[in-house]
Amino acid sequence: MAHGDITHIEIPADDLQRATTFYSELFGWEIKESPEYEGYPMWTAPNGFSGGAISAREGNLRVPRSFVEVDSIDDTLTRVRELGGRTVQAKSEVTPTSWWASFEDSEGNQIGLYEGASTAG
Repeated sequence: MAHGDITHIEIPADDLQRATTFYSELFGWEIKESPEYEGYPMWTAPNGFSGGAISAREGNLRVPRSFVEVDSIDDTLTRVRELGGRTVQAKSEVTPTSWWASFEDSEGNQIGLYEGASTAG
């Protein structure tokens, strides 16, 4: 049902530029904004892990959220509900061949889901 690999870590920020400077100076992350994801600067760690972003703190995104790659978001959200969790963000398109969603687990933690072409290299 699920790959289970963590593929993305999203860090909320009140000030994107301030957070970009903070994390690039603290950890040496290379942080760039790409034209297709304006206002969503993506970071790459020195070890080459590329799968994170800094996002405006809004809506349900109040604390950092890790994303787990799954084969089917629909099946995974069904299983989440069966296990006592709840959907926070329904399945939404990232690209024509990839989607994301988020859920709250049985302990109140939010986890993101990603379905689509793996970004792992």
